[in-house]
Amino acid sequence: MTELSKKEQLYELIRANPFISQQDLAAELGLSRSAVAGYIATLVRERRLLGRAYVLPDHRPILCVGAANLDRKLRAEGTLAMGTSNPASGVESFGGVARNIAENLARMGAAVSLITAVGNDSSGRALLAHADSVGIDTRGAFKLDDAGSGTYTAVLDGDGQLLVALADMALYDRITPAFLDTRQQQRSGASLIVADLNLTIDAIAALQRDAARDSVALILVAVSEPKMNRLPESLVGVRLLILNEGELATRVGRALNSEAELAAACREVQAQGAEDVVVTLGARGVLFTVPGGGAERLDAPPADVVDVTGAGDAFAAALVLSLHSGGADLALACRRGLQLSAMTVECRQTVCPQLAPDTFGALITE
Repeated sequence: MTELSKKEQLYELIRANPFISQQDLAAELGLSRSAVAGYIATLVRERRLLGRAYVLPDHRPILCVGAANLDRKLRAEGTLAMGTSNPASGVESFGGVARNIAENLARMGAAVSLITAVGNDSSGRALLAHADSVGIDTRGAFKLDDAGSGTYTAVLDGDGQLLVALADMALYDRITPAFLDTRQQQRSGASLIVADLNLTIDAIAALQRDAARDSVALILVAVSEPKMNRLPESLVGVRLLILNEGELATRVGRALNSEAELAAACREVQAQGAEDVVVTLGARGVLFTVPGGGAERLDAPPADVVDVTGAGDAFAAALVLSLHSGGADLALACRRGLQLSAMTVECRQTVCPQLAPDTFGALITE
């Protein structure tokens, strides 16, 4: 076999598995480790590979880091009475903010990978199998023998609005900076990283630091007011922070009672280092920062609400895909997000099953 064909065969092996080790490449091709390293160095110089992660320029995935849960949703059949039993209907589905965003992205045709933690149990195996089935790369998942998979239990009223939710997500504390170091190839090779605040503050800070070092855009997605304490004091390196008005109020430590106060709080967060901020306002739409230190608001489109679960994650996915596609127009990204969110609340599933690769192109473009 000629030198040229050896190099091309190595290239094809990397195309098939971007995380293959040099030792495995050497064994597969009958080469020494030093010969493999030499071929890789040549491919990097030719810009056919992008450095240590061996990631091809046209195959760099969006990386989602955070929760992948089993969701349980209970919907009251009438007016909810506290302190007693209530008739309800229940469904189980796959959830978790990072996983939901990843599934939305994958269904819309994006290359996406997921770093999460699951228990070595039936729920964890089902979570990973489903993610694989929709096109999410789960090779970076942390499988724990001594913990159960995460769960999220939501109680909805008869109109599908969330009343209360209970989350068992302590296992995500095991996604430490040391663990993230073991997934360095995936992180440095990502085109963009999305992380939710189910991660610890130390893990978030590590993602910030390394994303800045690797010149990878980082988007942070808040998950609840109690977990806003997981957001580092400095937001330097954060391309975009997505949160709701209650979470923003928690961050700045005061009530926000008007659009002007929301805008002022966004400017405060930008002063902490975040490049842009998007604040979701439920049925009132969304507020987002604009160049020059201001903020604008968009109304939410009308929707026949069936279930609000997952709407925020769909919104975030549309923003992520807009930025990933090279769009610097945050207003357009938010319009797309609102459209995708409206589609999601009109179905019972956490991620709308009608999503397809042509969905993103069909969202508002003007």
